[in-house]
Amino acid sequence: MQIVLASNNAGKLAELQAMFAPLGCALVRQSDLGVPESPEPYRTFLENALAKARNAASHTGLPALADDAGLCVDAFGGLPGVDTAYYATQFGYAKGDDNNVRALLEQMQDIDARGAALVSTLVAVRSPDDPEPLIAVGRVVGQIARAPVGSNGFGFDPIMWIPEFGKTFAQLPVEVKNAHSHRGRAAQAMAALMRERWLAQP
Repeated sequence: MQIVLASNNAGKLAELQAMFAPLGCALVRQSDLGVPESPEPYRTFLENALAKARNAASHTGLPALADDAGLCVDAFGGLPGVDTAYYATQFGYAKGDDNNVRALLEQMQDIDARGAALVSTLVAVRSPDDPEPLIAVGRVVGQIARAPVGSNGFGFDPIMWIPEFGKTFAQLPVEVKNAHSHRGRAAQAMAALMRERWLAQP
């Protein structure tokens, strides 16, 4: 089964391709099919992911998978949330992972309560009008480190310290991170849903 991934992020594509390969599903990036990016006007991961999935399905006629993910910092009432990708721009920096990390560390330099969660919401639709989208949420709770550590991963991985490993996500081998990340957990749940709902033989 070919599924269009409603993202142009190469990192997400690589992570998700590896996770869905066992199902016999081939993920194709929407930009490779000429799909324009969907507006993301909503304040929840679920609504934005659903909008992206429907947009990709309507432009291609293929089933679509969309991910909306972000960092939810306890001290900021769950923000930046859906604005995670643009976090640095609020503080005069250009958009980008390194600047997001820099801006967050600056904003949290005097904060001792450093709890945070990385959240990934995956939505899959068979068509733009699918009345029963598949929804899977993955969540990883950790602490915002005081400085970046590690060179693997992307986004906030270098400062997301995970107590169960005693390391940041960026210090973990890629296969370990993928298995335990917010996106990894959401993808595992989504793969199970697809196997049960879309691929099960009568």
